[in-house]
Amino acid sequence: MKEITVISGKGGTGKTSFTGSFAALSANAVFTDCDVDAANLSLIMRPVLQETHEFKASRTAFIQEDECIRCGLCRKLCRFGAISDAFRIDPLSCEGCGVCYHACPAEAITFEETVSGQWFISNTPYGPLVHARLGIAEENSGKLVTLVRNRVKEIARDENRSFILTDGPPGIGCPVIASLAGASAALVVTEPTLSGVHDMERVLDVCRYFKVSALVCINRCDLDEENTRKIEKYCQNRSVPVVGKVPFDKVVTEAMVEGLPVVEYSDGTVSRKIKEIWAEILKNT
Repeated sequence: MKEITVISGKGGTGKTSFTGSFAALSANAVFTDCDVDAANLSLIMRPVLQETHEFKASRTAFIQEDECIRCGLCRKLCRFGAISDAFRIDPLSCEGCGVCYHACPAEAITFEETVSGQWFISNTPYGPLVHARLGIAEENSGKLVTLVRNRVKEIARDENRSFILTDGPPGIGCPVIASLAGASAALVVTEPTLSGVHDMERVLDVCRYFKVSALVCINRCDLDEENTRKIEKYCQNRSVPVVGKVPFDKVVTEAMVEGLPVVEYSDGTVSRKIKEIWAEILKNT
């Protein structure tokens, strides 16, 4: 069983469009969307929801008014200003550190686990999809990514699937690291802009640090041919294969509006290039 994680270094490079098309081209695969802060792979995979689960990974303090002696110690110790003059705790300001809970002489503060988001299992025309949604202003996205990845691996083992395709989050932070750990390979989708080149370099460093084999594809390669050549030269110097270049085409947006992977929406140049990239990925992993 091989796991291919599609990452981008920055948002907006088109990694979800690529992942959705790879899903349509793959055989005997399962899929997961690890961009839990803004998951959108389900928008182009026509999922039918099968299971919904709560994700609990944070704690919030609550003051029991009938037991509180209003000594003020909790307000004095709280470094986040979460406790009001009326001795109520603002759940948005509370960071869940637990100092007030442990310090309260009247034991009037409870420290309760709260729901931080949800995760789902859906069926799609291409195979099972495990995806999630982190709540607004919630933390622990890395834990939710790990939970989603562990569940999709269980499904892959139980159903004897050959591939796991992961739509990873942008950037280089905790959820990206959680998406990459243990993957067979990473496909870095970049674009020939200054920020695209810079962030590609950063995420390739992350792949190298965690010893994950990286491949690169250049989306919208005709927008700036000079930067495209810079990307190719950089990858050549780092011995990172460039598995394909895809030109800009409005057909990608049209496919998203229709809720379809672009390879199912059109047989044009973009679809042909994506099919070639998928063949190169299979060859290199």
